[in-house]
Amino acid sequence: MNLKTFIRDIPDFPTAGVIFRDITPLLKDPKAIKFTEEALLDLVGNLKVDKVVGMESRGFFFAPMLAARLNAGFVPVRKPGKLPFTTMRQDYDLEYGSDALEMHSDAIIAGDKVLVHDDVLATGGTAQATCRLIEKMGGEIVQCNFLLELDFLKGKDKLVDFAVKSLLHY
Repeated sequence: MNLKTFIRDIPDFPTAGVIFRDITPLLKDPKAIKFTEEALLDLVGNLKVDKVVGMESRGFFFAPMLAARLNAGFVPVRKPGKLPFTTMRQDYDLEYGSDALEMHSDAIIAGDKVLVHDDVLATGGTAQATCRLIEKMGGEIVQCNFLLELDFLKGKDKLVDFAVKSLLHY
């Protein structure tokens, strides 16, 4: 199955000059979802995984499915103020300004083998901040998985200490 046929290009979203890679056509097709789930699992191979961490919000589509199939827990990473329990926070820089991510302080136990998943690797800031949170908690990142990677933005350069795998490249 050619997954790129399920990715819709939206020009000038969210700002002029940007081509947004919309995965909602893939999400509405059950065969494409199943194929994607299996392909993402193939990227993991035989790695031992205790937790799958997914970043708000697109990481919430496939990360829980991967967690269930890997017999692992799912951990959401969210923007500040969205999680109800005690959190740990990681600030990160954007092109113009900064942002932050939070994770429950009890989400990762020292020694946990962690798979990081998001649907898109763009500039790498969100994934890098997530990896820092996991490492602060004593987790070991076994791999960072992405449905698609925007190679020209060089987000992988911020993740040089980790194995990075993506199904699709643009």
